[in-house]
Amino acid sequence: MKSINHIVFLLQENQAFDTYFGSLDSYRVRNGFGALGDIDGLPANAQNPSFDGTSTVSAFHLTTACTENSSPAWNESHVQWNRGNPVSPTAALDGFVFTSAKFAQDQVPPLNDIEGLRAMGFYTERELPYYYFMASQFATSNRWFSPVMSRTSPNRWYLLAGTSAGRAYPLPPGSPPLDNKTIFQLLEEANISWKVYYTDLDHLGRPAIFLNDFTFATDPRAQGKIVPVDPDYFRDVANGTLPAVALIESGYNSGRDEHPGNNVQRGAAYAASLINALMSSSSWNDSVFIWTFDEAGGLFDHVAPAPAVPPVSAPTQNDSPTPTDLFPGDICTNPGETGPNCSFSFTGYRIPLMVISPFTRKHYVSDTNADFTAILKLIETRFGLSSLTARDAAQMDMTEFFDFQNVPWRTPPAGIPTQPEDAPCYFNQLP
Repeated sequence: MKSINHIVFLLQENQAFDTYFGSLDSYRVRNGFGALGDIDGLPANAQNPSFDGTSTVSAFHLTTACTENSSPAWNESHVQWNRGNPVSPTAALDGFVFTSAKFAQDQVPPLNDIEGLRAMGFYTERELPYYYFMASQFATSNRWFSPVMSRTSPNRWYLLAGTSAGRAYPLPPGSPPLDNKTIFQLLEEANISWKVYYTDLDHLGRPAIFLNDFTFATDPRAQGKIVPVDPDYFRDVANGTLPAVALIESGYNSGRDEHPGNNVQRGAAYAASLINALMSSSSWNDSVFIWTFDEAGGLFDHVAPAPAVPPVSAPTQNDSPTPTDLFPGDICTNPGETGPNCSFSFTGYRIPLMVISPFTRKHYVSDTNADFTAILKLIETRFGLSSLTARDAAQMDMTEFFDFQNVPWRTPPAGIPTQPEDAPCYFNQLP
């Protein structure tokens, strides 16, 4: 692992594994990248009950690169787990269409897809050829999950600190930032270089980064290390001045994050530009680029969240094995609700992953259960750091993705496709 000197990671927004890579298995077989069944993708009979429960909605190929939003929030995620009994220990995975429909109906004005059909839509190599090629050449995983059954903020806090500080919801307006130790503070204390590259500014004119939710964002030691992707990331890649660890925060306000409501092809083209810049530079020789998502966005996946270690261990962390910010009437706050998924003892849903590096095993597919705090474990293992919480301590260190002896991709693969942006973009109909 000492061969890795730069770990770069990018999390895009709100897409499920089956939505993006549900058709990856057949693509790999057609192109000679693996055997049938290597990828645990969409079953032939993938379906969910309709909103009214009188019929079923089968998975279908999306034509539009743009779909309306769905909800991955705490309550909705648990209804997706089991529509009839959200606190059941048994996952039925039958509530995706229902929660998408309910979300559409509750908006003012309502969204177009009030039946929630979009939850069962998926893409193929036709829309996402760059990802299909790269995930097949390099490495992906059948069992890569978000850390918690909730929305963006709690999941991204796990990425930064190995915990959501006992929270299932974003911080309320005016709340003080979290004082949990982040991976960047850990790196700083060990004198290891790091940067956060931001794509956009937020509504206050600050860098649009989730580190702003932590006190360390305003620490003097962080100043000068939160810099724009353009020009800083591209310049650092070209000049061989990448830090040891780099998080790229995506285009949340400019529509380049692949979030439903934005054009996924535009976001994929943006991610491709970041990966391609690394592959075509001298920085490639000792780097790893990890591309994944923060959570599944309330979209269908046929694999249930996995048991996980709650992030309670470090005495200085403000952790809790169960959410501390649920509202009266929320799932798991009513009398008698004791299901195991009412705590932080389960991951969230599956999300896409690519591990791209000269050291990545060719055409590799992992079947090891992990959530993306494994990225923290990789950083901690490579640089000899302590774990932040019990959650990242329990993760695999990702070494199974690599072959440091033979260096499979010293030269990047030939024939990498350009990611097109030519699919139609509409919200008023499906598919």
